[in-house]
Amino acid sequence: MTKTSPVNPLMLSAIGCLLAGPGTAFADFLADSQGNLNVRNFYFNNDYRNQPGPQGQSKIREWGNGFMLDLKSGYTDGTLGFGLDALGTLGVRLDGGAGNHRGSSMFPDDSDGKAVHEFSRLGVTAKAKLSNTELKVGTLLPKLPILVANDGRLLPQLFEGAMLTSKPLDNLTLVGGRINEATGRASTNRSGLAVAGGRRESNNFSFAGADYQLSKPLLLQYYHAKLENYYDQDFLGLIHTFPIVEGQTFKTDLRYFRTRAEGKNDSAQGRASGYTLSGFGDTPGRIDNDTWAAIFTYNVGGHSLTGGYQSVSSGSNFTQLNQASTGEGAAGSSTYLPTDRFVSSFLRAGEDTVFGMYSYNFVASGFPGLTASVGYYRGTHIIQSGAQDAQEWERDIIVDYVIQSGHLKGLGLGLKNAMLRSDVPSDGAQDQTRLVMSYTLPLF
Repeated sequence: MTKTSPVNPLMLSAIGCLLAGPGTAFADFLADSQGNLNVRNFYFNNDYRNQPGPQGQSKIREWGNGFMLDLKSGYTDGTLGFGLDALGTLGVRLDGGAGNHRGSSMFPDDSDGKAVHEFSRLGVTAKAKLSNTELKVGTLLPKLPILVANDGRLLPQLFEGAMLTSKPLDNLTLVGGRINEATGRASTNRSGLAVAGGRRESNNFSFAGADYQLSKPLLLQYYHAKLENYYDQDFLGLIHTFPIVEGQTFKTDLRYFRTRAEGKNDSAQGRASGYTLSGFGDTPGRIDNDTWAAIFTYNVGGHSLTGGYQSVSSGSNFTQLNQASTGEGAAGSSTYLPTDRFVSSFLRAGEDTVFGMYSYNFVASGFPGLTASVGYYRGTHIIQSGAQDAQEWERDIIVDYVIQSGHLKGLGLGLKNAMLRSDVPSDGAQDQTRLVMSYTLPLF
C-alpha cells in the first residue's frame, strides 16, 4: 500500500512566501531555475543459470524507457531564500513479459506476478538557504558514505526526509539530517527503513558528518549514522592524491566502518520479532561489524590502474539501509564500498576481498567520449552456517561512449557485462548484461 507523508511546515512556509511575496522576490527564483528531461533506455539481462525462480524461469530479460523530469528553482530574493524542486519519473516497459520477470528488479510486480506496463512517482523538495547553509525537506537522492541512493536500473531509488548542508569555512562541509522513508528503484510505494533481512520497519535514520579539505591533495571525512532499532555506524575516510610528475598521479583512498547493534536488534527478543540482519556471524541476526578498505589508483595519461583490499569482520555482514524485505518492492540498494559491484557487493561476514581494475580514457588517443574498463574481484573466507568457508569472484567489463558533436551530441551509450561465480547458494552462478542509452534534454 502506498504511504503518504504529511506536508511539512518548511514546505508550507516556502510556498507561502513565494505566493505572498512581492514580484522582486521571484527574480532569482525564476532566473536561476533549471529544467531537464533525462531519458534512459535500459536493457537488463541477468542469467541465473541453474537457479530457477518462483515461476520456474532462471533469467531476467527486461527492456524499458525511463523518463525523469528534473525541475530546480532558484531562491527568492532576500537574506533567507526559499525554493522548490520537483522530480517526476516514469518507467515504461517495452519488453519483458511472462517468463522474463523475476521479482521487482526493473519493474514492480503486477497483481499476477508479472511486470507492470508502467509506473511513475512524483517527488517534491522544499529548500531554504541562508548564506552558506542550505536545508532541503522532501525527496532526496543522497550520496554520502553512510547513505547512497541506488541508480542502477531504469529509475533511481528515492528517500524522504530532511538534509542540512553547511560550509562554515571554504575547506569544511558539514552535513546532517534525518530520513524516514524510501521508494525502491522499481516501486511506486514508500516504505519504512530496514536492513537486508529485516522484516520490521524503522522510520528514523539520522546522520551527521564532516568533509574537511585539510590541503589541496588531502580530504578527511567523518560520519555517524543511526537506524533506530537496527544499528549505529561510524565512518572514517581519507583520500589523498599525490602528483608524481606532470600527467601522473597516485591516489590513496582509505575507508573504515564500525557498525554495532542498536535498540531491538541488540536483544534476542527484538531480533526474533523481525529486527534482524540476514547472513551468518557470531550471533545470528545481530549487527556487529568492522569493515575497512584500501584503494590505490595510479593514473598516467589515459591509463588508470586500481588495486585494493577489503576486509569484513566475522561478527556479521556489513550493513547499510536495505528495504528488500519490507514487502513494498523496494529491492536494490547501494553501499559506499569499493566492492559494491553489478552482481555482488562482497560484504558477507568474514569476507576478505582482493580486487583490481584497469581503465582507459580514449581521449588520450584522440577519441574523446570513449572510456573502457575491466575489473576483477575475489572474495574468500565467507562464513557459512555448518559449512566450509565460501569463496566468490566477479569479473566486470564496462564500455561507455558519449557523442561529442552533431545533432546527437550528449547522447550516451553504455555496455556493462558482469560474471559472478559464488559458493554461496543464494548467488551461485550469474551472468549479467546491461545496455543503456541516455540523453539529457535541457528545457530551460
